[in-house]
Amino acid sequence: MFDNIADLIDKIRLGEDSYLELKEVRFTGPKVSAPHKDSLADELAAFANSRGGVCVLGIDNNTREVLGIPLERLDLVEDFVRQICLDSITPPLTPVIERLTLPSTSGEQLPVLKVDVTGSLFVHKSPGGYLHRVGSAKREMAPDYLARLFQQRSQVRIIRFDEQPVPGATLDDLADDLWQRFASPRVQDSREVLLDKLAMARSDADGALRPTITGVLMASTDPRRWLPNAFIQAVAYRGTEVLPQGDTAYQLDAQDITGPLNVQVLAACHFVRKNMQVYAIKDEGRRDLPQYDMTAVFEALVNAVAHRDYSIHGAKIRLRMFADRLELYSPGAIPNTMTVDSLPYRQAARNEAITSLLAKCQVPAADKAITGRGAMMDKRGEGVQIILDQSERLSGRRPVYRLIDDSELLLVIPAAVPPEADE
Repeated sequence: MFDNIADLIDKIRLGEDSYLELKEVRFTGPKVSAPHKDSLADELAAFANSRGGVCVLGIDNNTREVLGIPLERLDLVEDFVRQICLDSITPPLTPVIERLTLPSTSGEQLPVLKVDVTGSLFVHKSPGGYLHRVGSAKREMAPDYLARLFQQRSQVRIIRFDEQPVPGATLDDLADDLWQRFASPRVQDSREVLLDKLAMARSDADGALRPTITGVLMASTDPRRWLPNAFIQAVAYRGTEVLPQGDTAYQLDAQDITGPLNVQVLAACHFVRKNMQVYAIKDEGRRDLPQYDMTAVFEALVNAVAHRDYSIHGAKIRLRMFADRLELYSPGAIPNTMTVDSLPYRQAARNEAITSLLAKCQVPAADKAITGRGAMMDKRGEGVQIILDQSERLSGRRPVYRLIDDSELLLVIPAAVPPEADE
């Protein structure tokens, strides 16, 4: 916002409004004494809870004079702002912090910090509570307004979060080869029309066409730019338990798996395949016994990325491999009145746009032998039954689903062991 220096100077001359906040910066010894950290946190959170805005540090709000920030203290002030966004605002903010020079009344170019906050996908709480911007002031939101905002921003687990436009993202942030794979060769739609049809783009409150959650998850090279926890954290452990924090010697392998969702699934499959044991069984001729059925693992990972709740800030998919089992944690409760017991028999999609695109995604030929599938997902709802049946057929023990605190679904797949190792 206000990316042109001349536009920013004009805005400063006019004074604060719904999109602009001005702050003088003062120091006491080696610390920033003004603005107060709670006050600045409130201002930035209020912008995020509204339509976004810019806070310029180094400006006198009353006179609108450029006072600047000493050049040698720019790092200190930037760290001050960044720490506020991480520690004083929940969920944390990730604004764009830019160093600029603006002319003072004497014509001298003085350093300032421009903190650009976009309207957020989430509702943020700061020390002053849940605030929003009303003109040049911040105000606490009335309970009914706050309830509506939570609903609009999908933090009450309503369906269609995956079709929400992503603030700050543009259509150019979507890689051409990633969205064009969903285009029909028989239909000559423009990029804008096609992305809208696929629910990969929607108009925001200002009428600008922006990528949706689905768009950035399926067609950006790294969705973490907008959804920091949209990745799979994979760890392979040496034994059967997680040892005390800080002891990494028991970890055999670890990887944060990123990229479009279909890439994440296949990379996670390769992680499992690389780290699982394959036993040689010699009864009736030699045959291999892998610890896990890869088609079942593939189905489990597809379900995790397709049905997880992306509106839960700070939650990621966790894949844990132990000597005797595989654990897969997926953020979110089970949608649409389903229960753990009904998972094999009922079908419900939290993210309909995502599941629709995954069904159109072809599995590369080199991976078909691993996954047992031609497409990333089918719509017959047989995935859970495949996970249960094929894993039990291999290991003799049935996988178990558990719901943890109504906020995370855990799947435990027992590892197969050679007959002589069974007790």
